[in-house]
Amino acid sequence: MTDPTTGHSADRPAAAAKPPAGRRRVAAGRRPSPALLVPACAAALLAVLPLGYLAVRALERGPAYAWDVIADDRTALLLGHSLGLTAAVVLGALVLGVSLAWLTVRTALPGARVWSVLVTLPLAVPSYVAAFTWLSAAPGLAGFTGSALALTLVSFPYVYLPVAAALRRTDPAQEEVSRSLGHGRLSTFLRVTLPQLRPAAAGGGLLVALYVLSDFGAVSLMRYDTFTRGIYTSYRASFDRTPAAALSAVLVLMTVALVAAETRTRGRAGHARTGAGTARPAEPAPLGRLRLPALGWCGAVVAVAAGFPLATLGYWLAVGNSATWDPGTLADTSLTTLGTAAAGAALTTLLALPVGVIAARHRGRGARLLEQAAYAGHALPGITVALALVFFAVRYARPLYQELPLLVCAYAVLFLPVAAAATRAAVLQAPPVLEDVARSLGRSPLAVLRTVTVPLAAPGVAAGAALTFVVCMKELPATLLLRPTGMDTLATRLWTETGAGSFAAAAPYAAALILLAAVPSYLLGRHRT
Repeated sequence: MTDPTTGHSADRPAAAAKPPAGRRRVAAGRRPSPALLVPACAAALLAVLPLGYLAVRALERGPAYAWDVIADDRTALLLGHSLGLTAAVVLGALVLGVSLAWLTVRTALPGARVWSVLVTLPLAVPSYVAAFTWLSAAPGLAGFTGSALALTLVSFPYVYLPVAAALRRTDPAQEEVSRSLGHGRLSTFLRVTLPQLRPAAAGGGLLVALYVLSDFGAVSLMRYDTFTRGIYTSYRASFDRTPAAALSAVLVLMTVALVAAETRTRGRAGHARTGAGTARPAEPAPLGRLRLPALGWCGAVVAVAAGFPLATLGYWLAVGNSATWDPGTLADTSLTTLGTAAAGAALTTLLALPVGVIAARHRGRGARLLEQAAYAGHALPGITVALALVFFAVRYARPLYQELPLLVCAYAVLFLPVAAAATRAAVLQAPPVLEDVARSLGRSPLAVLRTVTVPLAAPGVAAGAALTFVVCMKELPATLLLRPTGMDTLATRLWTETGAGSFAAAAPYAAALILLAAVPSYLLGRHRT
């Protein structure tokens, strides 16, 4: 525990705040065990597989041609659009996520437990459904404004969930010390609480940024040109894959830069609780005159992020009497969606576990490279990942072509950071001294992982699995290209009907997708309360 005024431990004397130098050297020098390193490397190799495809495609007509594509004025325009949209959405998500987390966790907000669940429900709304509902109500939103609005409203829970978890697990003693020294609530929040939330907020902000960079559905419906839309247009316009591959390579470089920036924001401070202090919840701060504005803020966010899309879909269901849709087909498609998403979440979580543990427990160039490699595929458009896996399957693993395992692997490549970030945050919160004790008793690294690390991090790992399940259900471009022949998911049927202009026929599939995705979102929000 760190005293905000002295920088020393609040649970032990200042002289004992740091471990002996020899112990620090041992901890810093310990390398990941093969039980972690081997599966982590396998996950990283799968994640960087699309990069190999991009290298082959981008350079097949020579570096000069690829550079001409990158240096084109249109590429600069796409870069500006993508960065501007990403910055706007991340800023909006941070404001919404941090403010809602503070209100629901640290204040005497009426119905805080209910609000904690409701603010996670936008996770169930696909970006293309949100864009469609807003565009149908206000066509003038098309472009940057509509894209930023839709993406912010569906992505802010990525910030809310880790920040709320960090607030619940942070010992309030440091804030109480700050208040006892005469600092007000705002000063204490800015100087003490906010720095402790920095890793959680930065991790959530990174996921939002990568989500925006890789989004295809919302920007396509809003007709706003970003890298993903430009790449898709390039693939559709020509058999020459080099321009699209060159644009995808720029997107990868942007991802690497974002991950590196997020890593620097973490700092070197540990976030696990040490010492013999007593863990206790913080005393809820009274809202006083801000009670009604706080309730209004929470209600407004839930209404526009979850209530408005549901109301719009209800309208289309009510007026769509002329639309024909088969309840049996809807049921079969829903079951297929659930099974496919569950398989994708299971594989992704399994691959993310060693990556998250290494990122949390080990420092050094190797650990950073493994984590950055895991993030490589997340900012790539689903269509690029899908074509990379098709390229690999046709050339080296023909039996996997147009089979379900290839689609599940695509989900793992795309959403590995979702599970890895949750695992890393959970492991950081678990005291590493317990693992040291287990190793000192002769436990093998694999036994320590199985009996100590995983049980301590289980809630965070489960949260990552739930988030992964939701995003797998909503994934569109990769599912369109890699699904086995004759297989449909709710997302693909929704896209097909929407593309044909049959909005009323698409409404049942959109409603079913939101309702099914709302179940894990609800359980996730309830678990966090």
